[in-house]
Amino acid sequence: MHTSLRRLVSLCALATISALTISARRMEPRLGSGFALTPRVDNGLARTPPMGWNSWNKFGCNVSEQLIRETADAIAASGMRDAGYQYITIDDCWQVARAPQGTIVPDSTRFPHGIKALADYVHGKGLKFGIYTDAGRKTCEGRPGSYGYEAIDAKTYAAWGVDYVKIDWCNAEGLDAKTQYTIFRDALASSGRKIVFSICEWGSNQPWEWASDVGNLWRTTGDIADRWSSVMTLVDLSSQYWHVARPGAWNDPDMLEVGNGGMTRTEYRAHFSLWAMMAAPLIAGNDVRVMMDSSRAAADIRDILLNKDVIAVDQDSLGIQGKIVQASPSELQVWVKPLKDGSRAVLLFNRASVPSTITANFGRIGLKTKRARVRDLWTHTDSASVENAFTAPVPSHGVVMLRIWPIAE
Repeated sequence: MHTSLRRLVSLCALATISALTISARRMEPRLGSGFALTPRVDNGLARTPPMGWNSWNKFGCNVSEQLIRETADAIAASGMRDAGYQYITIDDCWQVARAPQGTIVPDSTRFPHGIKALADYVHGKGLKFGIYTDAGRKTCEGRPGSYGYEAIDAKTYAAWGVDYVKIDWCNAEGLDAKTQYTIFRDALASSGRKIVFSICEWGSNQPWEWASDVGNLWRTTGDIADRWSSVMTLVDLSSQYWHVARPGAWNDPDMLEVGNGGMTRTEYRAHFSLWAMMAAPLIAGNDVRVMMDSSRAAADIRDILLNKDVIAVDQDSLGIQGKIVQASPSELQVWVKPLKDGSRAVLLFNRASVPSTITANFGRIGLKTKRARVRDLWTHTDSASVENAFTAPVPSHGVVMLRIWPIAE
């Protein structure tokens, strides 16, 4: 997020994770080793990575009942709902105080009809409703946090009809992350409502080691910014923990910046593709209302966010996070993600500053046959029979994203 406190804490988290990168790489399986799922306890929710929209990246503290209603309208009308985007989440700044009995109080000026009525409106659009709080004493914007109020907040959210809660980690000095998030897990479990639990402590407490027993998704990184260098930093961090992800428990490299204007169309396509390959939550962070107009920019945003072929890779029920299987030279990468039907999602990714040609060898991506059927997920074109490898030119900061089905010999 873009205010000074949150940015400072986020940068500190990034520095901490970067310092741990070398040791983490020593512990992770080497590239090319087999994929594996680790069975763990889960609450039955988020069996595929959550999809939806969050207010922070575009609007920051400027949230209101009107904005959320108009966003729900746009998500329903634009095709986003039908493409799988479900959760509409209000981030920080909706809350202003606590009542004498401890109940959280929404901003009555910005939310004049209250949160329950707003959740009802969102549900009426065939969508689900999410809200934000902080595990510490105050939120990142200085609003009341949930520390010491976990049970009452969870019951309040359940009474309002909340389906998803994002819990931040500001103003938590002296607290233990695993302990505090576990308290909230248990509070949500006792609330009387099924609520997806999004842990947002920026990867600063190694959540990949414990969070799959606590929440449905956990941030592995600091906050995203709408620029290419930020996306690359987050990809390098979150991709290390591919072996932890599973149905109901996902690594979260933060929300999407697609459509916010800081990157090129090619870079936004790569951003979206990488999130899909990493089985990351697809939480849009743009002003989806402008996707309804007839401009070329709006069409480009729709082309990315509504690409059902790419979304299908992210939402595949096998629940395996993709990984890098080739990176030589390091700026030219091949990623692979096994899918439920026996196909492979394959990403040819060019991080370099010049266009390059990249080849995916069938043996390297785990195919047992010499021939395969290949679909390009951005051009929506098919090749009926390809032998041994697939080669394509890839633009700078761009991708070619494929789905490859083996053909029996």
